[in-house]
Amino acid sequence: QVQLVESGGGLVQPGGSLRLSCAASGSIFSINAMGWYRQAPGKQRELVASITSGGRRNYADSVKGRFTISKNNAKNTVYLQMNSLKPEDTAVYYCNAAISVSPREYTRDYWGQGTQVTVSS
Repeated sequence: QVQLVESGGGLVQPGGSLRLSCAASGSIFSINAMGWYRQAPGKQRELVASITSGGRRNYADSVKGRFTISKNNAKNTVYLQMNSLKPEDTAVYYCNAAISVSPREYTRDYWGQGTQVTVSS
């Protein structure tokens, strides 16, 4: 059983910052990649940022230069530092991880429960 637990969401004013965290726990053999997605009301879920086991990062164009993804391999934790937040960043943010639970199992996607980020004055 694998669990992803997110924290760090909340209400912030435009121009402010928030840091999201997501810790993976359970029967984990390897983590190939971790990332953050978001879903605003009435919109599809979209990729915000991802990071591979080798440290390669990928960002949505809308957050480049403002958001930074990082990870702590020892803690199986991924972070999303969000600076210069805008009202259009308001969404539920979901953690995603591509995890293998044994050397004989294929990697599959796991999701966190989501954390609300609201940017408003």
